[in-house]
Amino acid sequence: MRLTNFSDYTLRMLMFAASAGDQLFTIEETARAFGVSKTHLNKVANTLTRAGYLVAVRGRSGGLKLGRRPEDIRIGDVIRLTEPDFALVECFATGNQCTITRFCKLSTMLHDALSSFQSTLDRYTLADIALKPTDFLGDTSRA
Repeated sequence: MRLTNFSDYTLRMLMFAASAGDQLFTIEETARAFGVSKTHLNKVANTLTRAGYLVAVRGRSGGLKLGRRPEDIRIGDVIRLTEPDFALVECFATGNQCTITRFCKLSTMLHDALSSFQSTLDRYTLADIALKPTDFLGDTSRA
């Protein structure tokens, strides 16, 4: 299983936001720190803002900041927000055409694995994975 780039960028943006504390940060700063397209991060920021994980401050000196305390942002919740589905195999998805679904024992094992994956992520918060501003080597403006 592999998370989408969108989920990866979402977690990175939240880590960057946590490192900023109460200071505003911009999408441009985040893009520079990670070497990622501003266009991709705009989409991430919109999703995080709509979900209340970030707050957008408009205006000339505007930017973004965390909308919740890092301790209140569960990683599992973020991943469920950003991943399009967890259909690991065909029988997990709508429109399943697999001919052995009624007899297959694979789906039970994979459901267990997926549940373990999600419950592990639920045990961690943004506070657990937060970094210091100096950890973002690509962004020398925050050192």
